[in-house]
Amino acid sequence: MKAAYINEKGPAENIIYGDLPIPEPKASQILVKVGAASLNPVDTYVRSGMIDMELPEPFIVGCDFAGRVESVGPEVSRFKPGDRVWGSNQGLLGRQGTFAEYVATDECWAYPTPENVSDEEAAAISLVGITAHLGLCRDAKLQSGESIAIRGGSGGVGSTVLQMAKAIGAKVFSTAGSDEKAQVCRDLGADAVINYQTQDVAAEIKKLAPAGVNVWWETAMEPDFDLAIGALTSRGRMIVMAGRDARPPFPVGQFYVKGCSLYGFVMFLATPDEQQRAAEDINRWLAAGQIKPRIDRVLSLSEAANAHKLQEENTVKRAGTIAGKILVKP
Repeated sequence: MKAAYINEKGPAENIIYGDLPIPEPKASQILVKVGAASLNPVDTYVRSGMIDMELPEPFIVGCDFAGRVESVGPEVSRFKPGDRVWGSNQGLLGRQGTFAEYVATDECWAYPTPENVSDEEAAAISLVGITAHLGLCRDAKLQSGESIAIRGGSGGVGSTVLQMAKAIGAKVFSTAGSDEKAQVCRDLGADAVINYQTQDVAAEIKKLAPAGVNVWWETAMEPDFDLAIGALTSRGRMIVMAGRDARPPFPVGQFYVKGCSLYGFVMFLATPDEQQRAAEDINRWLAAGQIKPRIDRVLSLSEAANAHKLQEENTVKRAGTIAGKILVKP
């Protein structure tokens, strides 16, 4: 099979497009013929060695996939050949990745794809969707009628959090760095959008929610805790899911006097049951059209190295040249 893989950690140029054996599904594994795979910042961190993980050799890059079950291992009970599935959490913690014509994954990391959802949509929503659900539902426990502020609601995770929060029934405020991105947030359902380039975010949130917001979702790699905690109401909750090396100042007094809570997490350490619960809601919302992933472009699997370069330019260097997920198709 064709695959995008590395023999050693390092720059995107280390990615090889070539032939590897088709994996054989064992025990509770399913073999999936990949229809689409999507790229995430964490894929570049694992490939480069920024995240120190033991990797198989050779190592196929990629976390997310969607496709059709080709065959199943002897202990599989949830799927059969021909079923359409999607999933994430591959290419991590010793598991092989998804940038290949076929991927073998344990059935606990796979979920049925709704009939009216394409492989491209399912692959694009997978990691960001599970991430958004874990933060909103498991940790922040966002409720209908509450309010949430999202720092950057037009990005991959931010746009998913925005749509999911609306599906839950929350009032959603978002920041954006341009008029174009602000319009994207409005189109996704934001109740109000603040252009942080031209407006005072703290002052605008105070106008929108005088008593403060219930939840603040931080997408920036360098959180502004003074801004976020200042915007929270009593017993407000804040989510952080980026900024591995960040060491920003923290307003301890304001945080504890308000009785706030701070949650940090990475989705790939969530249990299979937690991710399964997230997938069930994601499927329901996808099928109903309440959430839809933003896809910037679809590339050939042979362009995997270029895809990684493009992702790094936007994640690390903040080039601003993509507006949604990068997908690859075998």
